[in-house]
Amino acid sequence: MRLLQYNNDGDFSLIEFFEDNIPEYAILSHKWGTEEVTFKDLTDGTSKVKAGYGKIHFCGEQARRDGLEYFWLDTCCIDKSSSAELSEAINSMFRWYKKAAKCYVYLSDVSTLKRKASDTFAECTWESAFRASKWFTRGWTLQELLAPRSVEFYSREGKSLGNKRTL
Repeated sequence: MRLLQYNNDGDFSLIEFFEDNIPEYAILSHKWGTEEVTFKDLTDGTSKVKAGYGKIHFCGEQARRDGLEYFWLDTCCIDKSSSAELSEAINSMFRWYKKAAKCYVYLSDVSTLKRKASDTFAECTWESAFRASKWFTRGWTLQELLAPRSVEFYSREGKSLGNKRTL
């Protein structure tokens, strides 16, 4: 299993761990978007220009705030060019989510920002956006919600919305 770790210069490094040596880590659950950062992007240094880099930064910062040195994202910690690695990752996913110290659900379609009264759209709270989030329509959602002990939901601004027990 490869995990990401913050470097002292604010960048990320991929570190490989074997089953009996895996440290505590946070894991990110999210809906894939355009320009997700891949394993190749991280290894060749082109990750920062991709739109998905913000999710990696969010996950790393939140893990750091929670006292965790390592974190994992499916988009960039798996080398999807290797069919053997991809197959092993798919078969290990439930276990990886179950063993995570924290699972952060990043909801890119939920905002906590208030709209101006002059907006022509009806006032919309984050709660209604949360209930309508596309995250709930993904095939992986159930296992990512049930497997981890701790599941915390965050808006696209990185604001905490609550956890799986309070929401």
